Amino acid sequence: MNLTISGHHLEVTPALREYVLTKLDRVTRHFDQVVDVNVLLTVEKLKEKERRQKAEVTLHVKGRDIFVEQAHEDLYAAIDQLMDKLDRQVVRHKDRLQDHHHESPKRTSTDAV
Repeated sequence: MNLTISGHHLEVTPALREYVLTKLDRVTRHFDQVVDVNVLLTVEKLKEKERRQKAEVTLHVKGRDIFVEQAHEDLYAAIDQLMDKLDRQVVRHKDRLQDHHHESPKRTSTDAV
């Protein structure tokens, strides 16, 4: 798994990097076929009261890219909410990959006769 953590108007500190890695462990525990992960952490400097911290993730799995973004006043809260969203989307993608089609009872009863 290739992992890229970058910051825009923000220096990615080792503590921030470690926090993102621990949160990503939950996602990779549910789905281990992750090829590439790009994390972008940004600070939007609008006004003093409206300073927004934004976190984005692009997760490349086999056959699909999953993109999630989340903004909050606190960067750590934004990362928490982002990983919750990402986890839900990864679990939903995993469910779609599994074969849920079963043979209908009507066909099995006609084959037995």
